[in-house]
Amino acid sequence: MKLLQITLFAAALTVSAFVFSAFGQAGYQLGQKVNDFTLKDSNGQNVSLSNFNNTKTVVVVFTNDICPYSRLYENRLMGLNNAYQNRGVKFIFINPAIGAEGGETVADMAKKASDNKYNFPYLADEGQKISQQFGATKTPEVFVLHNVNKEFVLKYKGAIDDNPQLETGVKDNYLKNAIDAVLNDRNVQAFDKRATGCLIKKY
Repeated sequence: MKLLQITLFAAALTVSAFVFSAFGQAGYQLGQKVNDFTLKDSNGQNVSLSNFNNTKTVVVVFTNDICPYSRLYENRLMGLNNAYQNRGVKFIFINPAIGAEGGETVADMAKKASDNKYNFPYLADEGQKISQQFGATKTPEVFVLHNVNKEFVLKYKGAIDDNPQLETGVKDNYLKNAIDAVLNDRNVQAFDKRATGCLIKKY
């Protein structure tokens, strides 16, 4: 009996290790500086994080159009972008599903950006290097960066709010509260809320 328990425990550890390596990694930790990166946008132009060195706050959103959760959050994210774009906040959407089997193409991204009149960068993370650096595991998943002397520091990561299905049922606006805290030089209270969404498949 004891041998069986030990065997089952070892098997569980093996499965856990596989799931972690397949779907997630530590990535940036709260309070850590985020390295500059460059990706191509939906129009094929290079966009770097350092392009926004004069912006107080950058919100990086990992998202794609094949995830139903991303589609549920689309209007909410667009609303936040519109509400904060003149207050020193820049949104950057990053698609980690470019090039994956069953994923999207840059042409798909360009059409979506045009159809939805995006006024912020929509970047293609081909090879998933940037999503892995951030430790993003789901779409949508957000990361709030605070500009400190032209270096970006991670202040919040995770969920957008507490109700993916119904915007009118939201009680805790995690992302909005984090943005407000950073803009007003306050500590972010809920600084790491697990995102609800579609797993980012590694390829």
